[in-house]
Amino acid sequence: MSKKVADVLVETLVSAGVKNCYGIVGDTMNQIAHSIDRSSIDWVHMRHEEAGAFAAAAEAQLTGGLAACAGTCGPGSLHFINGLYEANRNRAPVLLIATQIVSSDLGFDSIQEVDFKEVFKGCSVYCDMILTPKHARRKAVAACQAALTKQGVAVLIVPADMADSPAHDEPPYAIHVRRPTIQPSEADLDEIAAILNASEAITIYAGSGCEGAHDEVVATAAKLKAPMAHTSRGKDFLEYDNPYNVGMTGIIGEAPGYRAVLDCDVLLLLGADFAWGQFYPDKATIIQIDINPTHLGRRHPVTIGAVGNIQSTLKALLPRLKQHRDNPFLKTCLHRVEKERASAQAEIAPKPDAAISGVHLTKVINKHAATDALFASDDGTPTVWMIRHIDTGGKRRTFASLLHGTMAGGMPSALGLQKCQPNRQVIALSGDGGLSMLLGDLLTTVQENLPIKIAVYDNGKLGFVDIEQKAAGLVPVYTDLKNPDFGEVAKAMGLWGASVSKAGDLDAAVQAWLAQKGPALLHVKVKPMELVMPPTPFVQPEAIIGMAVYSAKAMLQGKGHDVWEMVVDNI
Repeated sequence: MSKKVADVLVETLVSAGVKNCYGIVGDTMNQIAHSIDRSSIDWVHMRHEEAGAFAAAAEAQLTGGLAACAGTCGPGSLHFINGLYEANRNRAPVLLIATQIVSSDLGFDSIQEVDFKEVFKGCSVYCDMILTPKHARRKAVAACQAALTKQGVAVLIVPADMADSPAHDEPPYAIHVRRPTIQPSEADLDEIAAILNASEAITIYAGSGCEGAHDEVVATAAKLKAPMAHTSRGKDFLEYDNPYNVGMTGIIGEAPGYRAVLDCDVLLLLGADFAWGQFYPDKATIIQIDINPTHLGRRHPVTIGAVGNIQSTLKALLPRLKQHRDNPFLKTCLHRVEKERASAQAEIAPKPDAAISGVHLTKVINKHAATDALFASDDGTPTVWMIRHIDTGGKRRTFASLLHGTMAGGMPSALGLQKCQPNRQVIALSGDGGLSMLLGDLLTTVQENLPIKIAVYDNGKLGFVDIEQKAAGLVPVYTDLKNPDFGEVAKAMGLWGASVSKAGDLDAAVQAWLAQKGPALLHVKVKPMELVMPPTPFVQPEAIIGMAVYSAKAMLQGKGHDVWEMVVDNI
């Protein structure tokens, strides 16, 4: 059988390291699907393309390698777009093969014709169409190389007649992804060191750009005797084995991290592009180091902005730094952390017949999960509880839509994580709203034999939206959800399923759920009025007034029970 363009595309994906391709087949996809079937790539048959894009994004984020998804013309490939935005914002190398109607029908408003170049330009680092078999390999290589080197989404548009065309004898284009060592100039390093050596109250604020640089960041903190706060995306790489760690800042962070950043005289920003300006100090000298030049000074004015990979930059900077002594600023920051931990440990266990809080559920999962488990959460309260209460220990990883903020990513992301890490425990922390949005892909766990463990935080509402409306002084509207028993739904779909609603039954239920060999879902009724409390120094007056106004309105509308339940659940 003569080689076709579809075969060339799949050969290129294999040479780029693609192991899995997520999608749904259809007419314009058929030739490529058969080429994939003859290759070493595993096809993961999804029930919704959006879930496939989330799965590919999570795989690429975890492995750093190229993951693929593929879909049919028109509506099929359009369904990927939300997951592709998620991937692109997380700098995850994902390739979409967006198949297209035959090229002779393009430009005539034909059935299922969509201008994919226009659609995907906002969520990709590369987007182009194969117009002739003569450049099929060249464009496939360009797409793979762009995704891997620019770290984002590449979209390769393939008309059906192009995929079915005989392959052309092209030159041997190949993918090259060697990464250079990038660090600031000697003069910049000397200037940075001079400021740090002359300063005392220094805080390091580190982000996900510090992946792979844990030891260098801790060594820098030790040299400067500086507390280190971290972003939520930096949690996995920095919080463990770090005596200088004072936790996260931001709305879902903790008070020690918040104060360490706002009270310092010098802030050393390392691989952090934290978006919220109110959490940066107004009067401190800020030094920012980031591999991406466009990140420098875009969130808050900085004194020095330098381009560099964090690990290599700190290796070059450390010999220039003088050894600082313990100082009152560091002691104060660490004392706050000790008080916070002591307060958490002193929490009273709920009574056996008590309702289950989302926080308590997360802590129980944290206690029983494997030491190298992978966690993926839905946006909203499950993400907050995961970031705050799942200990990573340098072996676990956490995944959430922290930059895109989309619903429904938890369970599909877990599918991608399990597919590429079949021997690790993978746990999805799903909201009732998020899970039901892409509920169909629970069937994918059975069809593909992916033994993910799904915990459903069922508070009967869109919890984060409910809180936002209350904080604005509004009685919540359109946030309530009428849910089934998700444990029974899981059983009907072929998963192990169970439900729990009392605190006294939770520990045993979580252990039984995690012990299942196949996919398993635990439906947990959690307190519907539990609030996400920001760090104590950052309780904005507007939010306090908003909650007071909400309470007054709710009382006047005969909803005093809701107000009382909120007080009992949170105070």
